[in-house]
Amino acid sequence: MKAAITATAKYLPANILSNHDLELMLETNDEWIRSRTGISERRILKDPEKATSFMCGEVARQLLEKRGITASEIELIIVATMTPDMLFPSTACLVQSIIGADNAWAFDLNAACSGFLYALNTAARFIECGTHKKVMVIGADKMSSIIDYTDRSTAILFGDGAGGVILEPATSEGCGILDTRMYSDGASGKNHLLMTGGGSLNPASHETIDKKMHYIYQDGRQVFKSAVIAMAEVAAEIMSRNNLTADDIDYLVPHQANQRIISATAERMGVDESKVMSNVAMYGNTTAGTIPICLAELDEQQKLHSGSNLVLVSFGAGYTWGGIYVKWQ
Repeated sequence: MKAAITATAKYLPANILSNHDLELMLETNDEWIRSRTGISERRILKDPEKATSFMCGEVARQLLEKRGITASEIELIIVATMTPDMLFPSTACLVQSIIGADNAWAFDLNAACSGFLYALNTAARFIECGTHKKVMVIGADKMSSIIDYTDRSTAILFGDGAGGVILEPATSEGCGILDTRMYSDGASGKNHLLMTGGGSLNPASHETIDKKMHYIYQDGRQVFKSAVIAMAEVAAEIMSRNNLTADDIDYLVPHQANQRIISATAERMGVDESKVMSNVAMYGNTTAGTIPICLAELDEQQKLHSGSNLVLVSFGAGYTWGGIYVKWQ
């Protein structure tokens, strides 16, 4: 039995933070940002009373409506996020409450930018082993809550957003999630992309706040190099394991971190740019939200048809990375 995606949805906050807005806040300009990242604007959830669970709830409601099912039919909710509303309870439990999914159990999964693929891989196993029929997987991050808007190296990159899918047993033979490969390398990645404050090692204090330890830190050059290599290699592995050529792939759906990373990954794979999903210009890096937002947009644009071959690839803090081969049902 294979797991198939039967519904997609996305949520982007209405407020836009453009490059021109950032020019008023930072020593930067629109041309510099676009030439290095491909990003023109990003969405920000400005309401201080709304957090990651709000965006997840909006996605969850859409998923139920699109699939034409009730919340009581959902058996499991997995939320991939690195910006939970709070350390506990989990954001997934908050989503379960928001939509009234009384029959579901729920948990969060944190693999940073790779979170959605990790969660999708995890959810698929519950379908494949026959214990679950309907699983909701959401990737969401309110990155604006952990960004230092005086730090040009990170402030220009990230935005807020959420996307998600419903997984069910595939009804078409040979379709669904057909292959997955997941990796992590803490030895190489632990010091290059991280937030040092707020955990049990450095709990919140005047000192951690003064040192800005509750904001994301990134060594952009090192992460860029590692991301291109890892995403291209795992995509090539997925293609090789499934006897796929670049011509066989209908869409490459990469994590939306930076247009240069997206283009370099596609070039190393030999995939034409016309087959590469990219919306980083409009939304920036929404972390766990990028890939499900891309899937939702492809679905909305009616670009996905039965038998479409998709390769999903991601790279994030940890380091974590992975690839998934999906044949659309």
